[in-house]
Amino acid sequence: MVTLKDVLNSGLLQKPSDEPQALQRSESNYTPLRSFNLGKDLQYQQQFADTYFLRLTKIKPSLEEVANSAWEGIVIGDETAKKVERVLDVRQGELCWVVGTVYMDMPAKPNILEDVSKDRWISAPSTVQKYYSDDGLDSVMLEDESGRIRLVGNVLKKFFLVTGCIIAAMGTENANGEFDVIDLKFADLPPQPERWELSKLSQKGARSVKKESKIKDEDVEMKDSSPSTKGKKIAIASGLEFSGPDTSYAMELNLLLEFLLGDILDPAAQGEIAQISRLIIAGNSIASEVKAVEEATEKKSHKKYGYDSTAYNAQPSKLFDDFISELLPTIPITLLPGVLDPANASYPQQPIHPAMFPRARAYTSIPGAAGPGWLDTVTNPWEGEVEGWRILGTSGQNLDDIFKYVDSDDRLGMMEATCRWRCSAPTAPDTLCKLPGAYPFQDDEPFVMKECPHLYFIGCQPEFGTTVITGPDGQVVRLVLIPSFSATREVVLVDMETLDISTVKFTA
Repeated sequence: MVTLKDVLNSGLLQKPSDEPQALQRSESNYTPLRSFNLGKDLQYQQQFADTYFLRLTKIKPSLEEVANSAWEGIVIGDETAKKVERVLDVRQGELCWVVGTVYMDMPAKPNILEDVSKDRWISAPSTVQKYYSDDGLDSVMLEDESGRIRLVGNVLKKFFLVTGCIIAAMGTENANGEFDVIDLKFADLPPQPERWELSKLSQKGARSVKKESKIKDEDVEMKDSSPSTKGKKIAIASGLEFSGPDTSYAMELNLLLEFLLGDILDPAAQGEIAQISRLIIAGNSIASEVKAVEEATEKKSHKKYGYDSTAYNAQPSKLFDDFISELLPTIPITLLPGVLDPANASYPQQPIHPAMFPRARAYTSIPGAAGPGWLDTVTNPWEGEVEGWRILGTSGQNLDDIFKYVDSDDRLGMMEATCRWRCSAPTAPDTLCKLPGAYPFQDDEPFVMKECPHLYFIGCQPEFGTTVITGPDGQVVRLVLIPSFSATREVVLVDMETLDISTVKFTA
């Protein structure tokens, strides 16, 4: 017979010898850039053509330098290539080069002029998977403020070309009035800022304020502009598509939540998860209305005073609010809107209003505050500095639209092309998010890449992909395709010291 005294003497009731240590989430060094915020005073009376002229004006000087460096003094068939200022200055039989904007004339592409001629105020959504066709009816045009000329030649098949990208073309005009292209050039990657550049600028500004205030050096402790990022990671997810409690991947969503919280891991793995300093959600957090309604309930719809209760389902928003509110006490979140989310449809999409998150909105910044909140609802596209790296990200609409223009499935190649073009959304406002398309910019063109990112991600993609590209001046960019979680059950982890990429797949 075992007595209580025997149990006490055996040590079975003693406290564990190795008590688990309390883990602390790594601090997130985060500076968002409001590059795509439109503000409140929006005007839609102006024409969209100004956007293309702004884009050409901004990219043309850099592209002319590239083209001049490559083609200056080049002789082909006793003809020396010369630069012409306008498309209409091209002359038959003369070897020349010119800079302009590409326009793709494709029968399968939506055409706003046809909608206007048919007295349609709102375009019907396009259902085609590709604008491209191999029947020979597609044509490539080059235009500027003077006019338009058709481009021909086998060299065109070697490059990705879409409406809105800026190129330099060298060739001659043939007897049919077409420009027979011999070579093409792009502006290539823009200048790349140093790591921690924004932090260094903030430090410089703080020193300036300190000097003006005549504060003694010993009274002010300046933070290191390059804090250690060893072991730190960020997680990027997209396409969560919350629809209802009975969704087919509800278990995987719950596993993702517990993974980020560290609830389902051993102490060693929990230490690694504690190094994830930020979660970025890149669009399509809420399922489409049709999917949400189908999964919401099978009960007969109840109408009251002519209102069909199945026309709106609040359950997806509530579930997503619950999801992020569980995470926010332990990890900061950057939230981009997507095509399915409750945000404006035009591009760039503006931040999702905090009112959509009754529980999580307590973590957003106070209106008028200078810094971001623990939950930072941002634009799509979005640009910022995380752990010193300049990051550019979108929720996928820009790449999905480019995909329709070309005869290829190489999405990483298309993503690289946007960097070489120096334009993240060249097809806006022609076909991207049509309609209402993109905002008709008059003073600036934010889709032009002024600075080269270190990390460029695009969300809501069919599958994961990553590569590294380099530029002529030593630029190095990590490209990442973020897979849609609803289709692949994957999230992406980025090592913030090396920008190496790994994925985590959740299976129930």
